[in-house]
Amino acid sequence: MSEPALSHPHIRKAFRSTKLLVSAYAGLSVLTLATVILLRDHHEVVTDAVRVRTTIVAVTSLLMISFAARTARGHSRSYLRLRIASAVMLVAIAVIVALPGAFPAWLKVEQGLCGVLLLRVVLIVNGKRMRSAFAAR
Repeated sequence: MSEPALSHPHIRKAFRSTKLLVSAYAGLSVLTLATVILLRDHHEVVTDAVRVRTTIVAVTSLLMISFAARTARGHSRSYLRLRIASAVMLVAIAVIVALPGAFPAWLKVEQGLCGVLLLRVVLIVNGKRMRSAFAAR
């Protein structure tokens, strides 16, 4: 990405918003994983599927923080990784929320909140300005 494109006010605002949204997603995901660990002996609330899902989401969210930070510094590969990871996780969340009976209601609510955050990330990073700024590279 060229320096003028990187410093454009709209792009800087998009970077800030993206980092904030991804950080909120990561915070919620890590908090959920911590809760799952604390409640691990309550098998009616924390199933094996819940443990696996929350671990994957937490790890992916932490990776996305790295992608967002590097994207804000103009790294085009991190931008691509952020675009892919946010879209894939959004689709996975939609499936989790839509599947009847596979996960407890509390996890579906948490995943719905994560989905709202990621939807905004997907819209920002796939927006015309952001794509144009990275295409100029």
